[in-house]
Amino acid sequence: MTPPVVVAREDREPALRRLFERFAGLLREIGKFGVVGAICYGIDFTIFNVLLATMHQPIVPKVISTLIATTAAFVGNRFWTWRHRSRSGLAREYPLFFGVNLVGLAIGVACLEISHEWLGGYWPALATPLADNLSGNVIGVGLASLFRFWAYRRFVFRVDPVADPVAES
Repeated sequence: MTPPVVVAREDREPALRRLFERFAGLLREIGKFGVVGAICYGIDFTIFNVLLATMHQPIVPKVISTLIATTAAFVGNRFWTWRHRSRSGLAREYPLFFGVNLVGLAIGVACLEISHEWLGGYWPALATPLADNLSGNVIGVGLASLFRFWAYRRFVFRVDPVADPVAES
């Protein structure tokens, strides 16, 4: 039986430092995306609940609140989260951003539709404002956020490989 190999602390630190340096740009993007997302989530959540209280049905309020929050998210992401990336012009980025958000909206609305309309018909507790918030504003927003981060980086705010030290994944 061979004895276990002991790695000195000094040998581990450069490896950890290199790993951190490799992902530092991505971690900064995730953090900024999260801040912009949290602010826009507050906008979306507030508008959704105000409209839900007046309209008494969840789908139209969710669409309206998402569209308003999307405009705020574009500004935050273009001019803060991915400001270091080359600009390809508003005429290209804004429609792509909204296209990605339409898919995100579809993800959120699908979660809400499944919970409120389909499952709510069997279990009335899933057709309540609390259940609508959980399905639309927690599950739907969570899944849509994962998709949006990937799509923004990949398609909307593209990397200029010469100018951007953060490698595209």
